[in-house]
Amino acid sequence: MNPQDYPFRCVLSFKPLIDYAQRNVSSWGETGVSFMERLNKMLEQAPEFHAPIEDLSLLSRHRELVRSLVSLVLPPASWESDPVAVLVPFVLKPVFVSPSFRRLLIDEHGQVKGAAAVGEEHFLRGRILRAYYLILEKYYGIRQKFDYPVVRVVPDPETGLDLYLRIKPNLNFVEVIPKSEVKQLSDRERSKLLEHLADPGVLREILPPENFEIHGLAVFNVIDVTHSEILTGLEKDLIDQESIFSMAGFLRLQERLRILFRSPDVVVGLAAIHEGHVMLLNLGCQVACGSVFSDSRHIPVSEFKGSLYERAIEENTILRIRDLREESLSSQTDEVMRASGVRSLMIAPLTYKGETIGTLDIESPNPDEFGPIDIALMNDIAPIFSLAINRAIEEIDHSVQSIIKEKCTAVHPAVEWRFRKAAFQHLDRLRMGQPSDLEAIVFRGVYPLYGVSDIRGSSIARNQAIKDDLEEHLRHALQIVDLAGRARPLTVLEELRHRLRVERERINAGLGSSGEAAVVGLLKREVEPLFPHLRSFGPDVLRAIDDYEKILDPKLGSVYRRRKEFEESVSLLSQRVSFYLDREEAEAQSVFPHYFEKHQTDGVDYLVYVGASLVEDGYFNEIYLENFRLWQIMVACGIGWLTEELKKELAVPLDMAHLILVSRSPLSIRFRFDEKRFDVDGAYDIRHEIVKSRIDKALVRGSGERLTQPGKIAVVYSQPLEGREARRHMQFLGSSGYLKGDLESLDVEELPGVHGLKALRMGIDLESTVLPDRVRRMID
Repeated sequence: MNPQDYPFRCVLSFKPLIDYAQRNVSSWGETGVSFMERLNKMLEQAPEFHAPIEDLSLLSRHRELVRSLVSLVLPPASWESDPVAVLVPFVLKPVFVSPSFRRLLIDEHGQVKGAAAVGEEHFLRGRILRAYYLILEKYYGIRQKFDYPVVRVVPDPETGLDLYLRIKPNLNFVEVIPKSEVKQLSDRERSKLLEHLADPGVLREILPPENFEIHGLAVFNVIDVTHSEILTGLEKDLIDQESIFSMAGFLRLQERLRILFRSPDVVVGLAAIHEGHVMLLNLGCQVACGSVFSDSRHIPVSEFKGSLYERAIEENTILRIRDLREESLSSQTDEVMRASGVRSLMIAPLTYKGETIGTLDIESPNPDEFGPIDIALMNDIAPIFSLAINRAIEEIDHSVQSIIKEKCTAVHPAVEWRFRKAAFQHLDRLRMGQPSDLEAIVFRGVYPLYGVSDIRGSSIARNQAIKDDLEEHLRHALQIVDLAGRARPLTVLEELRHRLRVERERINAGLGSSGEAAVVGLLKREVEPLFPHLRSFGPDVLRAIDDYEKILDPKLGSVYRRRKEFEESVSLLSQRVSFYLDREEAEAQSVFPHYFEKHQTDGVDYLVYVGASLVEDGYFNEIYLENFRLWQIMVACGIGWLTEELKKELAVPLDMAHLILVSRSPLSIRFRFDEKRFDVDGAYDIRHEIVKSRIDKALVRGSGERLTQPGKIAVVYSQPLEGREARRHMQFLGSSGYLKGDLESLDVEELPGVHGLKALRMGIDLESTVLPDRVRRMID
């Protein structure tokens, strides 16, 4: 600390202390009076102690006098045991220091060492303000409370770790001496001072420090506040997520904990438990810290089974191990830790709202490093780390979901783990300042299962509904023109009636692609504009116009009765089938996780992918694949029975035909970030997509008959093994009340780019007693 940085001239003076003693000697009793008499005799021999002391070498010539004066403020008992000192006020120049104060706070040059915990600039500002408040109180009657504790960070002489020492200065023996006549403040200056009492610049402008000197001495008492300062520092650090995720941040945390536990050798480990995995957020930074979320740091909880970590969590208490070499270890995790040189450790489970969310461990290469006091310290810091881990998990989840939402829109829950993993790694690269984007999401060796339940003849039914609505619209328009022509025979009405009849005949003959627009356009342009005038042609015409307007849909402005019935029937049928399929798929998901994709138009089609790469733990057995293929046929039977039941509710009875495409050849699928969906990956695998897109219109070879028929299920395959499996399943379901009738074996007519397909077809048992129970169980 350079005294020249301080704007006030500060001089050591014992006079305020001597004056204080002489004023109060009468209250000290006989011992105090006797002491004061001896002190006065020494002062008579050193009259310079009544004046400011510029040359501090004077003190060494009067050691006994200085010790006696200092004893007035520092009792000999505290002198021997406590870090206490007398200093020149405000400039921290040592005058008389105790042995422990010297050991902790005085450097080899005789100056106060260490750094101010608040920063040197803030520390200097505080000392300047404190001096100004003495001036304001003494000469201007302005009193301002100001707590002036000083915390200095110094190295521990024994461990080299930081110590936080709180120095409480006693300024009762300090006085401010004006160097000239005290300035009188104007009202404006006083108001400005009161408004800027915390601004040294304004104070200095009005009351220059050169006009004052500070005489006296400051008494310093020192208290070790390392524990409270470290806890406060930990709380501040852990608010910042980078203190957990970054190398520099975690090193700072580790250093604080080394200070707290008074050991430079301890290593800190922090882990979060989330979604069945342990995320090793840092390993004490003793190894090369790679990706926070890489595979080596994102470990299944199962790998910690039987470990000391599991024991600490199960017992929900801080586990203290005196020496790992004396422990009987049963997990690889513990063995690795012992092999790395760890001798003693403590493990604290971190909990939030009763749930374990992580662990904090403190390790040491020294045996028997930790004792009961250290367990108490762990109890103090565990809640802070619990809150930090919970915030970290929430932040990770929020960041990951934001990335997935931005890059992928919605992700099927069965494969979300893969997107989360990619998002974790993407976040980690960004944290390390590396350019990054989400890596490719590819699942290899998965099996596709495709099924479609399509409304048979929906295009024909839709066209018929349009035709019926247009015919009704034209019929009402012709009626108005006929009645108007009878009321007032006009040739132009005859010509208009002719054109309407031609349009009606054309509609009945067949509806072209532009027929609907042409009819509606004719009516809007040439018939309806005549209505205001035709209303005057008589009551019959008036009633006909009113009837015409009543049958029009208010939004579309045309007849929309049959089309509405058809679209509502299609919508109801598709929605009910879709809901049933969703319930069936949810139950299948609980049997084995799989990717599911569904589309709803005039019916429902769906795609299932199943395989080892889709499962986070990589576990898969082909028995699940065969179960899915059997499940597909059972679901199609359920849809067929549900469709038949729904006919009672539909204004337009509709039939559905059902098709399943079987493939035993695994393929790869890749998520297309631009299209926000999965697609097959590779030229060979594209064949499945081609077949899937064309098979619903397939014909039975040599017959011209559609392969899919209402009330029946068609299973399409290309390999004999696929056919044998499908036959076995269908025969089983025939005996179980799902299917009935003969099992047809058919060849499929060649499709563009698709050859050699075969099919099995069998009727759904619509009178089954099994299917109603299955369907109702799903939709109720």
